[in-house]
Amino acid sequence: MAGTEEEGLDDLPPSAKLVFKVLEYNGSLTQKGIVEESMLSARTVRYALERLEDIGVVDEDVYFADARQNLYQLDEAAVAKQKGDTDAPCVECD
Repeated sequence: MAGTEEEGLDDLPPSAKLVFKVLEYNGSLTQKGIVEESMLSARTVRYALERLEDIGVVDEDVYFADARQNLYQLDEAAVAKQKGDTDAPCVECD
């Protein structure tokens, strides 16, 4: 199912939904932080982040405190679009 055009949050496996909720609740976290908060294995978190990145709801940035790690955060505009929020600001319209 990965890579399909119409894939959304509802189509993701439970682990990816849990990682989404962890990021939604905690804000930006490293993969290690997500592993600690979700109590999922590192491999499962990597897969979940990959799936979330595929549908465009998670952004990956450099974690400046330790450049060996990445910082993951939700893309609020993409999340609103996935959830069908019509009151969300249109990033593409600006």
